[in-house]
Amino acid sequence: MNINQIIKKATLSFYINFLREIEDYSKKPIEIQSKVLNNLVKCGRETFYGKKHHFEQINSYKDFQNNVPIVRYNDIVEYINRIRKGENYILWNQKVKWFAKSSGTSSDKSKFIPITPDSLYINHFGGMKRMIVNYAANNPKTKIFTTKALTLGGSVQADTISSTTKSYCGDLSAVMLYNSPFYAELIRTPKKSTALTAEFDKKVELICNESTKQDVSNFSGVPSWNLILLNKILEYTKKDNINEIWPNLELFMHGGTSFNQYRELYKKIIPSDGMHYIENYNASEGYFAFQNQEDHRDMLLTLNNGVFYEFVPFKNLEEAMSGNNSNVTNLEGVKPNIDYAIIISTCGGLWRYLIEDLVRFTSINPYKIIITGRTKMYINAFGEELMTDNAEKALLNASMKMGVNIVEFTVAPQFMEIEDGGGIKKGRHIWAIEFKNQEFQKGSPAYDQKKLEDFSILLDKELANINSDYEAKRKNDFTMQSLKIEPLKEGAFLKWMKSRGKVGGQNKVPRLWQDMTYIEQLIDINRSL
Repeated sequence: MNINQIIKKATLSFYINFLREIEDYSKKPIEIQSKVLNNLVKCGRETFYGKKHHFEQINSYKDFQNNVPIVRYNDIVEYINRIRKGENYILWNQKVKWFAKSSGTSSDKSKFIPITPDSLYINHFGGMKRMIVNYAANNPKTKIFTTKALTLGGSVQADTISSTTKSYCGDLSAVMLYNSPFYAELIRTPKKSTALTAEFDKKVELICNESTKQDVSNFSGVPSWNLILLNKILEYTKKDNINEIWPNLELFMHGGTSFNQYRELYKKIIPSDGMHYIENYNASEGYFAFQNQEDHRDMLLTLNNGVFYEFVPFKNLEEAMSGNNSNVTNLEGVKPNIDYAIIISTCGGLWRYLIEDLVRFTSINPYKIIITGRTKMYINAFGEELMTDNAEKALLNASMKMGVNIVEFTVAPQFMEIEDGGGIKKGRHIWAIEFKNQEFQKGSPAYDQKKLEDFSILLDKELANINSDYEAKRKNDFTMQSLKIEPLKEGAFLKWMKSRGKVGGQNKVPRLWQDMTYIEQLIDINRSL
């Protein structure tokens, strides 16, 4: 028996408990979550935060709500900075030396999320293990335990907040990679030092040199950055598709952004009927859900990995933030088809923390969700209430109908203006879209202005079909003009993200923005290409 077979046997034996646990998610979810809350509060009693909020008085979920306020990052940044400077047991009863550095998608300000030993091993690694064992159970002939996992990774660096402390920060993927067990190196490519290379272009070059010689069966991460990597690998090897390089490639575990717009692009370069795509919800703040059935796009909420969940309907969010808990509920009170903001308490020391994501339950037996947007990433400039989910669905529908491939996009409102003659120029949405198709790229010999106009009209109609508020504001151009598309050349978004210092890792393109700042930056970059 070789080393890979030993790893496979040991791994499957260890994972059998996870399979039983996943089955319990539908049998006793409230009981599981109640135990999680009790354990969190017990650990929290030993912390500065727990003492401040009288955790010793908490004996029920109601007590928890009454004693602990709902917070955003800015509300607890002072506590996090104390931890970064070397103070112990501020938010959690363990010493912390790792922080996941993240700007999120709605702010340029960096966030430093504490990664405790418990959150790293129980939550993040635990969540990945649950997803992998579920995949293996659904695909008994999988080769992922006897081949290599391709790792794009991120980067880590010493935290500079204090010269006397020894703490580190970086992308969550890099923090996990740095702390991964030794045996993971046996089934991963490239070597750890390569995957942790800070400079993205250099990292990609090294991966091309190291990993194309390996037998790769799976990879994971944000779709956009991995798509760039795979295309660079095709250029490096001069092959027509990825299966010519890695015939055993079978699995992409993706997250961070919706996969809908990337699906056809991946199918084009990985033309294999045996390829599987699984979404997981692994944020810097915690691992929350994974797609447990490939024929269903929703994700199973993980209930026993150190996270206690609460939910508040998006329409009631601000009153909840002001201290009104009347519409805040644990799992027991959620209903399908409502957009909820998620509030989490975790073994990373986040207490009733609003993570700014919106989810919708597709099922409550078991509890399964889809991500519908961000609490701050929506456009309501004209009463249209456009959510990220609306924009992505409309773009996907229009793309499929016209056979168009989209690389990246972002949307912003162009507000009403008073014209020179005194009239009002109605506002509209501007879509900056990077197309894969040559006929949509200005400057290309194949560019077709008429096709772009047809696509714009179709996209506008799809938005109206999906969003009744958008439809009402667009009716007879009463409040809004039809949307306008700014077509971008290939590579525009990558160059833009590089200019913002947001390349690789978990950095994501903001889908919706409240003003034209990003669109204008993209247009300027597009001119230089």
